[in-house]
Amino acid sequence: MTSAGAEWPGEGLDVAGADFGLWVRGVDYMPGWRAAREAADQLNFVILGAEFEPSELRAVPATTDDGQGLVRLIGSPAAAVRLAGLLERAAEGDGGAL
Repeated sequence: MTSAGAEWPGEGLDVAGADFGLWVRGVDYMPGWRAAREAADQLNFVILGAEFEPSELRAVPATTDDGQGLVRLIGSPAAAVRLAGLLERAAEGDGGAL
């Protein structure tokens, strides 16, 4: 809470391009988030099939500051290394294409 007359945090800031969770007034984030959610769900199904635990590695839906869908892959460093190995072997086994 701010004192009387104090500026609210973020007042007067240009949030375009901000990458720390601020929402821009007038941007419709829901269509992008829904698309990201569908993609994240599909990716999480495959991640579970590869025997990762959600606490190790998971896809999370998000949006960019202009409302475009975005899927973030978050996990432990060990899980990221394991995933990199799986992707590398998949690429080598298919002539380099995934």
